[in-house]
Amino acid sequence: MIRKEMIAMLLAGGQGSRLGVLTADVAKPAVAFGGKYRIIDFPLSNCINSGIDTVGVLTQYQPLRLNTHIGIGIPWDLDRNTGGVTVLPPYEKSSNSEWYTGTANAIYQNLNYMESYNPEYVLILSGDHIYKMDYEVMLDFHKANNADVTIAVMPVPMEEASRFGVVIADEERRISDFEEKPEHPRSNLASMGIYIFSWKVLREALVALQDQSNCDFGKHVIPYLHEKDSRMFAYEFNGYWKDVGTLASYWEANMELIDLIPEFNLYEKYWKVYTNTGAIQPQYLSPESHIEKSIIGEGSEIYGEVRSSVVGANVVIGKGSIVRDSIIMQGTVIGDNVILDKAIVAEDCQIGDNVKVGVGQFAPNNYNPKVYCSDLAVIGEKSVVPSNVSIGRNAAISGVTETDDYANGVLESGDSIIKVGVKA
Repeated sequence: MIRKEMIAMLLAGGQGSRLGVLTADVAKPAVAFGGKYRIIDFPLSNCINSGIDTVGVLTQYQPLRLNTHIGIGIPWDLDRNTGGVTVLPPYEKSSNSEWYTGTANAIYQNLNYMESYNPEYVLILSGDHIYKMDYEVMLDFHKANNADVTIAVMPVPMEEASRFGVVIADEERRISDFEEKPEHPRSNLASMGIYIFSWKVLREALVALQDQSNCDFGKHVIPYLHEKDSRMFAYEFNGYWKDVGTLASYWEANMELIDLIPEFNLYEKYWKVYTNTGAIQPQYLSPESHIEKSIIGEGSEIYGEVRSSVVGANVVIGKGSIVRDSIIMQGTVIGDNVILDKAIVAEDCQIGDNVKVGVGQFAPNNYNPKVYCSDLAVIGEKSVVPSNVSIGRNAAISGVTETDDYANGVLESGDSIIKVGVKA
């Protein structure tokens, strides 16, 4: 096996429970984004754009779509005889079968994979963030400081710092302390969950902590190395980075793509974002259609109006329908004379004629108020909404619904219809 200077380990097994019905049957990194992409496309594209051609993708929760999407890595030029992309699910050992129980535990369970490349450095990534980063520049920083571990950080408002792992660093950016979600943060440099480890240091730490339950980088590995007085440095990143872990942040990140001058540009020639789309026919815009400030995916047929929205591939929007400030994922069919306002509709849904979504006044959600709290009406994958019904704001639907599920044809704001057997 040819030795690789740096390999990447991409953690893509998260459920993403804060996305509610959007992740009931699909892992968060496989959720659609920006019309044609999936969230995992961004770190994968960052890898190949940074010259990293060996990536292990660690999957666990609902891995089928993720595995199918990644395949052998052709869209990202990661179909290599040596290296390339390898999907690494939990596997059954001779004595027992063990799920990944924490971020560091997942990496530990794949020591053999990493050792097969005998790398000098290991890059640890999360599969559910939207950003562009040249990891080669971060590696140069790591080498220049003779670091044992380098943590990518970015400044956040001080009032938000308690949501993150926070580093305290000196003028040389050497880390003197690390606090995981502190109540009273002493710094606004938040960890992005992106690490470069010198391989020998990482291996020693993982072996030493192998019996730690739910072993995690932020809670266990970094404090362990800090106690050993390891050389830890903070690499400050000042570009666009978004954790799309909530419905509000996911919706906002999509809406930012359609700004007149988008803060996050998908069309830069020198830093392309690659994805697995397959062969899709061109989009069709009927003479009666009207499109304004929107992204429309390939293969879609638009017969109505689309304003300030992101529409995926192979979507049909019927005559007289109006879609505003919404995200419609691929394969969804929307009937005639439908109004969608601030809605997220997942893949392969069917919405009947004369349906109104996102109407009325905001009300707290009665099913899961911590997840559904952002004024968005959310419809989960493969759901069916019958004709002639009205759905309020901050409402959630998952499953095949019928007219009888709607009291007087209405699902009030804050109400939910979650069919039995659907996790949301």
